[in-house]
Amino acid sequence: MRELGRGFGYLVKGQRWVAQHGKQFGWGLLPGLITLVLYAGALVALVLWGTDLVSWATPFADDWSDPWSGLFRGFLTALLFALALLLSVVTFTAVTLVIGEPFYESLSEQVDISVAGFAPESGLPLWRELLVSVRDSLRIVVRAAVWGVLLFGLGFLPVVGQTVIPVVGFFVTGFFLVEELTAVALARRGVRLRDRLALLRARKTLAWGFGAPLAVFFLVPFVAVFLMPGAVAGATLMARDLMGETTDDPDDPDDPDNADDPDGAADPADPAGTAGGGAGVTGAVGGAPHPAGGGAPTGR
Repeated sequence: MRELGRGFGYLVKGQRWVAQHGKQFGWGLLPGLITLVLYAGALVALVLWGTDLVSWATPFADDWSDPWSGLFRGFLTALLFALALLLSVVTFTAVTLVIGEPFYESLSEQVDISVAGFAPESGLPLWRELLVSVRDSLRIVVRAAVWGVLLFGLGFLPVVGQTVIPVVGFFVTGFFLVEELTAVALARRGVRLRDRLALLRARKTLAWGFGAPLAVFFLVPFVAVFLMPGAVAGATLMARDLMGETTDDPDDPDDPDNADDPDGAADPADPAGTAGGGAGVTGAVGGAPHPAGGGAPTGR
């Protein structure tokens, strides 16, 4: 329960951080708004032409007697729309992060700078970062889609399918949302997809505490747009936690982690707060150095 609360706390901290940095919040809204328009157009098209698509795909049902043909095609249409909604929730974050790569990279860096005074960099050119982001996002979307189809099928089980499975679905969706969001900060530290998944699996409860409530909020498209900047900020703080780095913001007097240090003063012997905390900003999983020069500080 403590890890669940800690994960939810990072979600709240992220929203508070962007509320205190209005400019970062404003720029962070743009990618979500663009993605929302694209998804809304796709869902409207599915509502308008979904029945025709199902009829075209099931010509064998043309000769069925009433009402079986209509019931069968109506069921498939509802199934198609439900799957589209599920995939829209799962993929919204991935698509928004790809569209808003420069915006969210800058936002994540600013969070790092506000906490530690500098931000690690991957050392990769922007086009390479975009390529890696798209590749990793596709891998996560495929995994999430497999889970989505499985859970949707289990949803037809009596009682369990209407009670337990939806809850499990939120936790699964939340885990994948956290992976996508923490990837912004972890990729700058040179942590690859396989290692990111290993980090999150080792602390699944922490990831669920952050991701499961976010998955519920993301069911409402407009809410998702306004929460995205704060979700990226909070995920950056979580990424610092996963890497054993300090997560205390010395400039935030409302941060409960600063209760024992009201002045927010950093340890002069360890300004980044990484002593004894694991990998720090320059360590990959297991403490090995990052590839591609990840972890090089920047004063931006």
